[in-house]
Amino acid sequence: MNRFIITTLMLICSNVFMTFAWYGHLKNYNEKPWIVAAIISWAIALFEYLLQVPANRIGHQVMSLGQLKILQEVITLSVFVPFSIFYMKENLKQDYLWAGLCILGAAFFMFRGLMVKG
Repeated sequence: MNRFIITTLMLICSNVFMTFAWYGHLKNYNEKPWIVAAIISWAIALFEYLLQVPANRIGHQVMSLGQLKILQEVITLSVFVPFSIFYMKENLKQDYLWAGLCILGAAFFMFRGLMVKG
């Protein structure tokens, strides 16, 4: 499997952990003291880092730092929107579409050199 695909898959998995670490406590531990939520979030974040750090090392072999960052942002929004709708029961907002289009525009500019090279 090529490094770009491996990186993308690992970053998707790390983002699922990251999203739960950052925001899951708002639903599950909102009534607990913040320190309890922080400790639980740190425990979840460990798994995120166990995937994210090697993903970035693998990805940096085939992508620039800027490309890695934009890929991360595309993945983050792609994970966050379903999380907020299905898990947190937030309403779908048109702003998600606009934000997504902006990030897709950024991805286009960061990766257009790869598209031209074929």
